[in-house]
Amino acid sequence: MSEECTHDCGSCSANCSDRSGGIEKAQPHYMSNVRKVIAVVSGKGGVGKSLVTSLMAVSSARKGSKTAVLDADITGPSIPKIFGIDTRPVNTEDALFPCESEKGTKVMSINLLMENATDPVIWRGPVIAGAVTQFWTDVAWGDVDYMFVDMPPGTGDVPLTVFQSLPVDGIIIAASPQSLVSLVVEKSVKMARMMNIPIIGIVENMSYFKCPDCGKKIEIYGPSHVDEIAAEYDIPVLAKLPIDPRLADLCDKGAIEYVDEELIKDLSEIKL
Repeated sequence: MSEECTHDCGSCSANCSDRSGGIEKAQPHYMSNVRKVIAVVSGKGGVGKSLVTSLMAVSSARKGSKTAVLDADITGPSIPKIFGIDTRPVNTEDALFPCESEKGTKVMSINLLMENATDPVIWRGPVIAGAVTQFWTDVAWGDVDYMFVDMPPGTGDVPLTVFQSLPVDGIIIAASPQSLVSLVVEKSVKMARMMNIPIIGIVENMSYFKCPDCGKKIEIYGPSHVDEIAAEYDIPVLAKLPIDPRLADLCDKGAIEYVDEELIKDLSEIKL
């Protein structure tokens, strides 16, 4: 621990023993130089966490940063599909090398290692968590400014492994507008604070639908509750993403890197 330590782990990015709960961080591959690790989490599934992760990577890349996505959602990987990657990673005696998207974002996902992308991963929790750790220790990521970790939903083995083993600099909480958001956010906030991981803020997905004819914003899932929940926990709302068929179409086509700048304007202003 540094002599200048204020004991306020929530605003600190150092990886000291107090911050990691006494557990030593896993060492990255010697051919990796990752400057910041940002995990995208949610207390439940179905809120668009992988979309938020992908859009954050795209936004950072457009600002000139070298970006990567570690797909930690082992049993429900979708990052390769979103980025249009269907090649297999190169594996040598020294390292496993991540695949790259058309515009240069590095990606590692269990789907890239499966014989068939539709084959299910039927592994127990500790094996899944071990695979995620190996994506950090055995993959030669090279120079990366921002690595975004697409986490599985909830607070189980994989989130615990990522928070304890990887040098996570902060988390972004993905949520949706329903009143259930309070439960979703609360679980994520409490886990992050128990693990002494700084919370960057909340991104609300599916916030509204903008009528293509009149431009009116329609709250399909009802009024948003994210602002009041964010205020309760003293964390910022970073962005509110719309329900937009264009986003779904780009994900289906593996062309998320061609998203209209208008749709990710708020994400572009997030300071990591």
